[in-house]
Amino acid sequence: MNLGVLGGTFDPIHNGHLIVAEEARTWLNLAGVLFVPTGQPWLKAESPISAAEHRLQMVRLAIADNPHFKLSTVEIERPGPSYMVDTIAELQNRLEAEDKLFLILGWDSLAELPQWQEPSRLITMCHLVAVSRPDFPRPNLKKLEADIPGLSQRVMIMDKPRVDISASVIRDRVIRGLSIRHLVPQPVNEYIKQNGLYVSD
Repeated sequence: MNLGVLGGTFDPIHNGHLIVAEEARTWLNLAGVLFVPTGQPWLKAESPISAAEHRLQMVRLAIADNPHFKLSTVEIERPGPSYMVDTIAELQNRLEAEDKLFLILGWDSLAELPQWQEPSRLITMCHLVAVSRPDFPRPNLKKLEADIPGLSQRVMIMDKPRVDISASVIRDRVIRGLSIRHLVPQPVNEYIKQNGLYVSD
């Protein structure tokens, strides 16, 4: 069984995440995609993020109507900074030996991979599926290969879809009282309103 893994802060989860996950699932014929909300994102240690309970609930609401999407709370439950290498290792331990994991990440995240925790170990445990991001160049695999030998054999580049939606823009629109309809699933839109998320004091 082949499974996709899509990690992120999901603050909030938006339609771009769902489109990318579904595109990767169909392109690679994955059995499903695990959405893994970050516990304590080490790359965003200085940035405030919403409480885990809110981010988890928004993911639950967003993926409820897709039987191929599942929520994993592995990073929320694990104390300390969230490192993807630990997450993939933990997920592997829960799967069958023949199961394969495909980590879905943006071109921008792939470019930052040498800064991640134990990237050389990470690429031995999963395949990487790099998805295009507007305003980000196609990853330089030659340079990445020099930093992380063997990476080019473990990564697949997805040129499409190009989805120009970001969580930071959504949060900013909420602060300014603008509509986020069609940027997030409607249940997530309602949840944000009901819980007063992202509204400045």
